Amino acid sequence: MATPKQAVKKASKKGGSSRSAKAGLIFPVGRVGSMLRRGQYARRIGASGAVYMAAVLEYLTAELLELSVKAASQQTKKTKRLTPRTVTLAVRHDDDLGALLRNVTLSRGGVMPSLNRALGDPLESTCRHA
Repeated sequence: MATPKQAVKKASKKGGSSRSAKAGLIFPVGRVGSMLRRGQYARRIGASGAVYMAAVLEYLTAELLELSVKAASQQTKKTKRLTPRTVTLAVRHDDDLGALLRNVTLSRGGVMPSLNRALGDPLESTCRHA
């Protein structure tokens, strides 16, 4: 039977686990924490601040990817590639992400397809002349 000291020694030989693994996240908590400290956004940054920020970033990324995949599958059934255009369409169609990213311009993303009401309906104008 192992003594308590031997049990501690065996447990320490297993190796450490990252803060990302402990929090159940994919995004790197340590890297986010060092970026928060390096950016000097506040004088003091707690240990849980990096975990919270990594969780928020992971959630937003997952939401954006999910919506982009849906937008890409609606455009064409065979597409296997996400383009900036599909990401832009996904963001603009979603209310929450659209409000969050309303001032963001994605390179090669294009604009939302719409027709200005002042110009009128092109089909309606051709019918009048005929």
